[in-house]
Amino acid sequence: MGHSETVGSSDRVIEAIVSRSSTKKFSDEAVSRGDIETMLTAAVRAPDHGMLAPWRFIVLQGDSRAILGSAMRAALQSRMPEADAEALDREASKAWRSPLLVVVVAEPKSHPKVPEVEQLVAVGAAIQNLWLAAHSMGYGAAWKTGSHAYDAGVKSALGLRAEDHVVGFLHVGRPTSKAPIRPAEFAARTTWL
Repeated sequence: MGHSETVGSSDRVIEAIVSRSSTKKFSDEAVSRGDIETMLTAAVRAPDHGMLAPWRFIVLQGDSRAILGSAMRAALQSRMPEADAEALDREASKAWRSPLLVVVVAEPKSHPKVPEVEQLVAVGAAIQNLWLAAHSMGYGAAWKTGSHAYDAGVKSALGLRAEDHVVGFLHVGRPTSKAPIRPAEFAARTTWL
């Protein structure tokens, strides 16, 4: 690969990073299996001290989103028994915001040289890789967590163990509305030594 090809490729990577923003609304267009596999391939190329692969991906699309929607409804009802039917329906509908929902989970492993925090950060990097891959393919994404990420019933409905961490509910699809791109301001948070 020549220098000009490297520069062009790195320019595209930088452009994908700096042009990324959260998607507010998605079209109903399904995401193909091949595109999902490409995104997951990018995700697992994240830096991973010890090559522990501490991530797990649960892909929900079509009717399988009802699994998460029902668990979210039940979690809200448990937390707020006074919640009315409209509030419960609104909670369940969160699983249907996008045609593809990837639940990204950290399954930390005991390791003498790789503390849990490094494994959680690796899973965060996997989400970023997945997001950038989706963005470069013309999709949008939104990374959500909230109380459901920590709810035992939601974890159980997804087949997870209590000690697993839901690091993100990543919504993916064709964007119809996006958030503004955050200004690339780093100076106030950077110390030069």
